[in-house]
Amino acid sequence: MPSKGTYHHGNLRPALVRTAMELLEESGETALSLRAVARRAGVSPAAPYRHYADREALVSAVAAVGYRELAERLASAHPSPSTPQQLASVANAYVQFALQRPALFRIMFGEPCDHDNDERVAATAAVSHYVREIAARTFPKADADALATAIWALVHGLAFLHLDGKLDATTPSVVADRVTAAIHALLTATSADARAGAAR
Repeated sequence: MPSKGTYHHGNLRPALVRTAMELLEESGETALSLRAVARRAGVSPAAPYRHYADREALVSAVAAVGYRELAERLASAHPSPSTPQQLASVANAYVQFALQRPALFRIMFGEPCDHDNDERVAATAAVSHYVREIAARTFPKADADALATAIWALVHGLAFLHLDGKLDATTPSVVADRVTAAIHALLTATSADARAGAAR
């Protein structure tokens, strides 16, 4: 455990976030409190309040880190997907992130966050923009915002269904097959609707 003397002015804030993420991974979101983080970091119970007004503010900082990690995972799967298979790879990266970092994923989406936290707002906006660009490239004539919402809702739902044991998540390949099939089904249906509309 770090001693109080480990921290110098200006570097306690990132240290608290790192400590919070360690607690989150080890014990889940219910264990995350400013008091627990202070105890784990080896600082006084009052020290975190110099940087975070309350637990919600700390959660926002942790969530922002999670969104950045998620954005990196998605971009690594494919920086600018435009085909069904590329989109399926990105969707699978999203679901695998949820399965590999369950506590972080739950706190990103299941906990109230400080909407005035600029870092969190910027991180979530980056993910939203990425998904919207996918929709715009894949179906340039469609309503990009509406389609982005549909794609995100589908993939996010798949993540939680696997995470909560409603769908088989025994192996990465089983998950990938189901996610790929769902993405192809959505895109096939969307393409069919677009063709039908153009023919009217």
